[in-house]
Amino acid sequence: MSETSKETQQKIAQLQMMEQSMQTFMAQRQNFQSQLLEVENALKELDVSKGDCYKMVGSIMIAADKDKLKKDLNSRKEVIELRLKNIKKQEDSIKEKAEALQAEVIKELKPAK
Repeated sequence: MSETSKETQQKIAQLQMMEQSMQTFMAQRQNFQSQLLEVENALKELDVSKGDCYKMVGSIMIAADKDKLKKDLNSRKEVIELRLKNIKKQEDSIKEKAEALQAEVIKELKPAK
């Protein structure tokens, strides 16, 4: 097997960094998806709730106005959805770059005929 050029080694290192970035984005996406599910479930519960409503503040529950609570949850949902959309764009961008770079590396590593 022939020695890989310094440029090819740098590209391989870049690919590894891109892989780490993708893993970070995946973890963030999973976290936001979990938060989104929690908010959506809370909104569903508010819709069927007939009695008093409460919200967590730190480690205690306090009484809250149902309409204000819905407004806050919908606002939080919008923010989470925007963050998820942004992460998806970043993931797609890195994935495209990584695929192009990987194709270059594979081409450089193939033995010349």
